[in-house]
Amino acid sequence: MNKIVKVIIDRPLGSYHPEHKDIYYCVNYGYVPDIIALDGEEQDAYVLGISKPIEEFTGEVVAIIHRNDDVEEKWVVVPQGMKITKVDIQKQVHFQEQYFDSSIKMLI
Repeated sequence: MNKIVKVIIDRPLGSYHPEHKDIYYCVNYGYVPDIIALDGEEQDAYVLGISKPIEEFTGEVVAIIHRNDDVEEKWVVVPQGMKITKVDIQKQVHFQEQYFDSSIKMLI
């Protein structure tokens, strides 16, 4: 996998899930165009380390969140060179991952 990817943000920080109005996005969330995931859609990605809403972002894939009870995996993308721990990732994505049986695989 190329560790540097471009993410198109379709759920910016501060927005709500389009179907589940109680899910508030405290991080930027989107997809990697041209990478098709197991669900047949573009690869989903959390963008961490950016504290304002954005429209797109190019950064480094540092972890993969595997959902044991879903076909999807989520990539964790951060600014190049940023250090982040598994615990930090868990805290930041809990708002959505709390509804799934998921595990985090660190790539760096």
